[in-house]
Amino acid sequence: MTKVVPHSLFSDFDIDLFKSGKHFKLYEKLGSHVIEVDGVKGTYFSVWAPTARTVSVIGDFNSWDDSKHQLYVRWDGSGIWEGFIPELTTGTLYKYRIHSNNHGVVTEKADPFAKSCEHPPKTASIVWDASHKWKDEEWMDSRKEKNALDKPYAVYEVHLGSWKRKADNQFMSYRELAVDLVEYVKDMNFTHVEFMPIMEYPYDPSWGYQLTGYFAPTSRFGKAEDFKFLVDTLHQNNIGVILDWVPSHFPEDAHGLGFFDGSHLYEHPDRRRGYHPDWKSLIFNYGRNEVRAFLISNAMYWLDHYHIDGLRVDAVASMLYLDYSREEGEWEPNIYGNNENLEAISFIRELNETVYSNFEGIQMIAEESTSFSMVSKPVNMGGLGFGMKWMMGWMHDTLEYFKKDPLYRRFHQNDLTFSATYAFTENFMLPFSHDEVVYGKQSLLYRMPGDEWQRFANLRLLFGYMYTHPGANLIFMGGEFGQSSEWNFQKSLDWHLLEYDFHKGVQSLVRDLNSLYKDYPALHEKQFSAEGFQWIDYGDHENSVLTYIRKGHDIEKDIYIACNFTPNPKKKYRVGMPVTGSLKEIFNSDALKYGGSGLENGTLKTTKTPWHGYKNSIEITIPPLGVVIFSQ
Repeated sequence: MTKVVPHSLFSDFDIDLFKSGKHFKLYEKLGSHVIEVDGVKGTYFSVWAPTARTVSVIGDFNSWDDSKHQLYVRWDGSGIWEGFIPELTTGTLYKYRIHSNNHGVVTEKADPFAKSCEHPPKTASIVWDASHKWKDEEWMDSRKEKNALDKPYAVYEVHLGSWKRKADNQFMSYRELAVDLVEYVKDMNFTHVEFMPIMEYPYDPSWGYQLTGYFAPTSRFGKAEDFKFLVDTLHQNNIGVILDWVPSHFPEDAHGLGFFDGSHLYEHPDRRRGYHPDWKSLIFNYGRNEVRAFLISNAMYWLDHYHIDGLRVDAVASMLYLDYSREEGEWEPNIYGNNENLEAISFIRELNETVYSNFEGIQMIAEESTSFSMVSKPVNMGGLGFGMKWMMGWMHDTLEYFKKDPLYRRFHQNDLTFSATYAFTENFMLPFSHDEVVYGKQSLLYRMPGDEWQRFANLRLLFGYMYTHPGANLIFMGGEFGQSSEWNFQKSLDWHLLEYDFHKGVQSLVRDLNSLYKDYPALHEKQFSAEGFQWIDYGDHENSVLTYIRKGHDIEKDIYIACNFTPNPKKKYRVGMPVTGSLKEIFNSDALKYGGSGLENGTLKTTKTPWHGYKNSIEITIPPLGVVIFSQ
């Protein structure tokens, strides 16, 4: 094997951008790239390691000997080591062995920019070119319209390793999922899938939230081009793709980013700001230009090379606060004496400005659990610049309410109505995510009170209430058919439950709710605006009934909702109406096909009986633990 040939893909301008933290396509320069130099095909390597004394490429091609292929350090102070190795091609296993100037420390690291990695527990990077001929032009050309904030977001959250497994409990591949999963999501009328992290991760119980290969789809389910095929197939079936993305922390695994070149290169050197006590992981140094460029380049990469439609940014709260999960004395205030992480806030704003300006029709979604203001407002207004934020308060209050015996719900109606007081301060997505069905919390179904019938009726009511509440919607896999047990990442969902009518009924209900959400503009056109929601009556505590209106651009297409949170049917229940004429029931969670009792309304007419402050009203039947929806 020939020696390393001096070669560079970097221009002086690239280096200036990198040093200033403004190079957002580093994946085109750093890492391994199969190219030709002087007519000879081989692989160019480049890695950032400013504290290194020597950097060698080691791999199966040189018996992992660090004396054979040492890279050249650039002369410009960038800390980048690079070189071209002739005849080295796709499929080569490699790592970097770094001899540090820091007390002679030696590290052996996977490539931070590797496009492919070995299947864990193996840890080498792989020279790879994930070529794929995309066929999703129709989706990409119209994505700006389909992915707009006034369009439906019915999101199906999926953990690829446990959605469905083969008979021998082996993983399904990306290409197998491109058949089964795509067919299922399309049949269920979801508009988007959200994949829990698919970037390479070493430890299965982390569910993918402890990343070591930020630029590589995990090899558990196939090759990088296979994942592109899955995304492409989803797009061809009119389904958007959101990825969970983790710029908040990374694990201390020996081959990962931690202490990369014998120094705290990617992580903050102060453990008070560079170490997560909860997750036993390292925190990125958001004040270092090159680290910001690494992270923003990573976000850009998935949107660019994989046609991803949105990133759901994990654990934003942990990034925003210096005292997150820390006791007094375990953190240091910022220059203004408060607990905000100013460097992380600056990074988040730059991240969102950059990706939105480079890609039309994408969305950035924050998993942010505090009352930090203006998370989903534009940066030029002083916001963080996200498109949406998970509505964690709504999720918590709603599940707390639903677990109560209906006999006592009349004392807690404020748990449901309180969300309306802040529902439009952000662009909220309503999440029933994986976090709500693990660690002893039980499945959604088994958090519902009552006998079997009531449990399922409560679950149907929960979803009906969710889809008629302002905001976008997210359901974690299994919830849509009433999974009985908690989620277990080591096995498939309990698909056999669909042999039972109650479970099949919940599935049918969610399918119809997704269709309703897409087909009725009043449910999505103004989902983030106070103009899109109006109470009819939120004060009937004794009956545990809520009535309200959802509004779109056309007043004639407004819809009217009534929810009964008790097992007692409400017959001849009078509801004030701002319109006159006939109203047709377009949805009833108590329908027989869903497993309900079949108390339905059909078409009704208003009367000139003043009620709820309106000149007209209507008498309806609200079924037990049911939600009914009417349109003109």
